[in-house]
Amino acid sequence: MADTSATETNEVQPNTPDIIPHSAIPADELDQLTEAIIGALKSVYDPEIPSDIYELGLIYRIDIDDSRFINIDMTLTAPGCPVAGEMPKWVEDAVNAVPGVSGAKVTMVFDPPWDQSRMSDEARVALNMW
Repeated sequence: MADTSATETNEVQPNTPDIIPHSAIPADELDQLTEAIIGALKSVYDPEIPSDIYELGLIYRIDIDDSRFINIDMTLTAPGCPVAGEMPKWVEDAVNAVPGVSGAKVTMVFDPPWDQSRMSDEARVALNMW
């Protein structure tokens, strides 16, 4: 799976985390696993926002290692988010439920800071932010 997180000018594109696969996993299996992980991420919502964390652009990086352990870098819409302490566990639990995943770890990052340009069109529709 190609890294589609930035254009040639390094501009952030909406809702495109870096997906870092490792070559030991067969391509078709990796594609299925990646789709399932993204589906799991889309099941996690910020309770104050009617859009999932993936469509909001809160996922910055998904690293799938040879043992199918998943490392995720994510952020929040604001560092003082009331669920900041709980959301990483929600994400880990969702990804750990994906068949074939050996484990998951979420690291909270705030660089670069999240902004509305990271949201997908789906999130913009849900939030009426055009």
